[in-house]
Amino acid sequence: MTRDLVLVRRGVYHDSVALMRVSRALSELPGVEVATVAMATELNQGVARDLGFDLPAAEPGDLLVAIRGQDVDAAADELDRQLGALSSPSAQAAEQPPLTTRSAVRAGGGNLVLVSVPGEHAFCEAMDAIEAGLDVMVFSDGVPVEQEVALKRRADEQGVLVMGPDCGTAIIAGAGLGFANVVRPGPVGLVAASGTGAQQITSLLDLAGVGTSHVLGVGGRDLTPEVGGRSTARALRLLDEDPATRLIVLVSKAAGAVPETPKKQVVSAIIGEIDLTEAAEAALRALGRSVPEWPAWPGWSGRPVTGTIRGIYSGGTLCAEAAAIAGRGEFVDYGDDAYTRGRAHPMIDPMLRVEAMAKVDPGDVVLMDVVLGHGADPDPASWLVHAIRRCPATVVVALVGTEGDPQDLHRQAAALREAGASVFTSNAQAARYTGSLL
Repeated sequence: MTRDLVLVRRGVYHDSVALMRVSRALSELPGVEVATVAMATELNQGVARDLGFDLPAAEPGDLLVAIRGQDVDAAADELDRQLGALSSPSAQAAEQPPLTTRSAVRAGGGNLVLVSVPGEHAFCEAMDAIEAGLDVMVFSDGVPVEQEVALKRRADEQGVLVMGPDCGTAIIAGAGLGFANVVRPGPVGLVAASGTGAQQITSLLDLAGVGTSHVLGVGGRDLTPEVGGRSTARALRLLDEDPATRLIVLVSKAAGAVPETPKKQVVSAIIGEIDLTEAAEAALRALGRSVPEWPAWPGWSGRPVTGTIRGIYSGGTLCAEAAAIAGRGEFVDYGDDAYTRGRAHPMIDPMLRVEAMAKVDPGDVVLMDVVLGHGADPDPASWLVHAIRRCPATVVVALVGTEGDPQDLHRQAAALREAGASVFTSNAQAARYTGSLL
């Protein structure tokens, strides 16, 4: 007999990524239909209620557990084991790390600070790094624009680079920060006001045999009039002076005045003016390289297509590009701040998108991205193949990744294709194919 088990554990905190792994472990147990283990934020409580759970009162600092199945007692035992492992001394750092950015800077040994704290606390940590004369990558989202302007003004005075806020991707001399694909070294440098836009371009270049020198993320608002392109200007100067960079690609969701013109050739990739695949192809031609046929595995699900396009995306730029190309349909960026507060990014935690796939209508076409690389889900196909098979609509996937990524691009493509999806390594081609089905 199926029954629900709902628990609220007061004042118990664990990282959202760790809790997502606990949820996955419980969901894979025999006799368990649904399992969600998360901090009791407003969003996570809403997700649990949407799944049909009756919840008691809870605060965002509490741990929320909701399990449905025929053997919830066994799941509860496994929950205790999993949470115990997270709390054990072996799961903690053997040595007490620095507790603030300033104390970490005093300890020495670094030249770049990565800030990944809730957005309301990111300003102080980033400013500490700037005052210490260090470049900083602000992974945090939800930072007010006036604080971003203040950080970048001070960075100009200190002669350092601020990447972000909401900078999800960077590659510095081969070292990936945030969400980053495994790309070969090469002559193309990117200044990116878009994380997934940079990942699409660098992945396509890598599939064409061309490598990347650096990816300098600047945050999605940098080219807006309020911010004035301060980080873009500095990033362009750095790449202009870099001997390993021959060509610069500037990628952004929004057009804006580029503060200065580098000496090196710049390929502009502004969504709405050129798609990301065309930008990658332009970069190849500028380097005198031929444009390959981008790997794709189209298929046909056998389901009639009579409805509309449902864009279910994890990357904002990829979502915007697909919507611009397809020209109609309903597109949702589940990587937007509204969906990531209190839970892991959808590149890590697919649950919101899996739930959305189950709610589409027969006759619709689901168009979605699956982004590989460091930081992303180690095996996204293991979740998505079940969702694709259960989905009442036709599914098309834009698979963004390289052959060097730890998830294995071709293994992921084969699993998604076998489940019934059409798979493209170019998001633009996936969007055009989806439009053609209607």
